[in-house]
Amino acid sequence: MILCVMDDLIFSIKIQTAAKSIGGVDLFFERSPDMVLPRIREKRPALVIFDLNSRKMDPMTAIAGMKADAELKDIRTLGFVSHVDSDTIEAARAAGITPA
Repeated sequence: MILCVMDDLIFSIKIQTAAKSIGGVDLFFERSPDMVLPRIREKRPALVIFDLNSRKMDPMTAIAGMKADAELKDIRTLGFVSHVDSDTIEAARAAGITPA
């Protein structure tokens, strides 16, 4: 199961479309910033996808919270951001996003 942390509707649709095209991928979208870590604990996803540009979802705090939690730190993370946004990329790395 893949948990997606984002509030961008267009981005969500693109992920749903990609998942449908390969089949057999269960997705869950969390759109409430207060529920990100509780939902990860509840769902135990194989992967968490973050929209690193989302101000509402505060992805850096969620990533750092995952990596600081012994039960969640080994869950893989994937972040999407513009390749020219080096500050956000560096912040995600500092927070502990899974290296590519």
